[in-house]
Amino acid sequence: MLDALADAVRSLDARCLLITGTGGMFSAGYDIGNLEGATFAEAAERLVAHPFHAALEALEAYRYPVIAAINGHAIGGGLELALTADMRVCASSAKLGMPPAKLGLIYSFTGLQKFLEVCGPAYTSELFHVGRNVPAARGHQMGLVNEVVEPEEVEWHALGVAREIAANAPLALKGNKEILRTLRHHRLPEATVRELVDLRESCFTSEDFYEGVKSFSEKRPPAWRDR
Repeated sequence: MLDALADAVRSLDARCLLITGTGGMFSAGYDIGNLEGATFAEAAERLVAHPFHAALEALEAYRYPVIAAINGHAIGGGLELALTADMRVCASSAKLGMPPAKLGLIYSFTGLQKFLEVCGPAYTSELFHVGRNVPAARGHQMGLVNEVVEPEEVEWHALGVAREIAANAPLALKGNKEILRTLRHHRLPEATVRELVDLRESCFTSEDFYEGVKSFSEKRPPAWRDR
């Protein structure tokens, strides 16, 4: 699905792109209960690697503004996907959350940076350290979404905003997005990037990540070992 999303975005040239979910769910993130592979660590690392970043990079590289119409819950990678959009319209019934701490997962530094840019260090810390899902109204307060509307109004409201954006000057839309994207991207030294990537990947072979995923699947409290 992520590869299909990346391919579809690269083929489009609309002056505003709208992304949403179906069936009352925007995105619940990865199916972590189904990690199959040669080893648990290899399966976990492969799961959070290329396809996800390819989809995010395609959305970030899109020339015109992108709106996420969050019609239902946006959890984990699904919430980061929504934050990759330039604007977000959210259903009042939706829950937003980042559960990595409850799974023993160290999140990518690029993903954390995105949350820092959108909602600041205090709210980013709350999302990632507490790990609970927050209602849409709280998400609006935290800066995660631009607007909260009734569930039945999400699609039409988002389409209305998209039409208004698409009616504006193409050169301004592309130019302003490019400047905003450039201003947001702070390049870290290569050595620092490697350290942060190594730190994240270290969790894939940890007992705590294995226990976090296993306890999640078994619907029981995890028994952390700090290793």
